[in-house]
Amino acid sequence: MTKEKVLQLLGLATRARMTISGEEMSVSEVRKGKAKLVIISEDASDNTSKKLHDKCKSNGVELRVFGSRYELGHAIGKEERVVIAITDSGFAKKLISLIEEINRGRADDQNSST
Repeated sequence: MTKEKVLQLLGLATRARMTISGEEMSVSEVRKGKAKLVIISEDASDNTSKKLHDKCKSNGVELRVFGSRYELGHAIGKEERVVIAITDSGFAKKLISLIEEINRGRADDQNSST
């Protein structure tokens, strides 16, 4: 259920014009200090992942890994997207909390199965 909430919130943020999609545009927003959160897909290439991790870290921008390129793209009305930057702090905070909730749930599932 929470994964759907993240995808719905991404769609809402896109309709509110609070997202930038694509690697180069997202890197540009991180450099300008406009991005509050960057989400990259779980199936992003190693090069893209490293580039964005480095840029976000050096510019103090939160970064989370979530979903597939198809899920992210579909959520914002595109075919597929590997990188999405969120430019609104309210949307960013809510998305971070939802993604962290999902990650805690995965960790709990792994701990209970071992």
